[in-house]
Amino acid sequence: VQLQASGGGLVQPGGSLRLSCTASERTFENYVVGWFRQVTGKEREFVTATTWSGGITTYADSVKGRFTISRDNAKNTAYLLMNSLRPEDTAVYYCATKVGWSNYNDYNRYDNWGQGTLVTVSS
Repeated sequence: VQLQASGGGLVQPGGSLRLSCTASERTFENYVVGWFRQVTGKEREFVTATTWSGGITTYADSVKGRFTISRDNAKNTAYLLMNSLRPEDTAVYYCATKVGWSNYNDYNRYDNWGQGTLVTVSS
């Protein structure tokens, strides 16, 4: 499965962005989808993940209540809606897929990765 992430950009603190992750294959619906982010020089950080049906979602404490993950399997696309953005949310955001829910927050367990999209939160 090839993934294409998009939607990043420059936004002011308190603003919103919606990232998209589009898969090349219909089998996308069988996978767990996760979003991670990375700042240069730091380890990739778990942001959120959802099961194939979207029925289970989980968030890092740092984004809970501000970010929302969703997916539309008919469009082979997952979304990350980010509200109340803060400067510390600045990072390259990656979407990824894996089989099975276990270790959903471990980036080493994900098999397919998008190319990343840069989110910059600054005034």
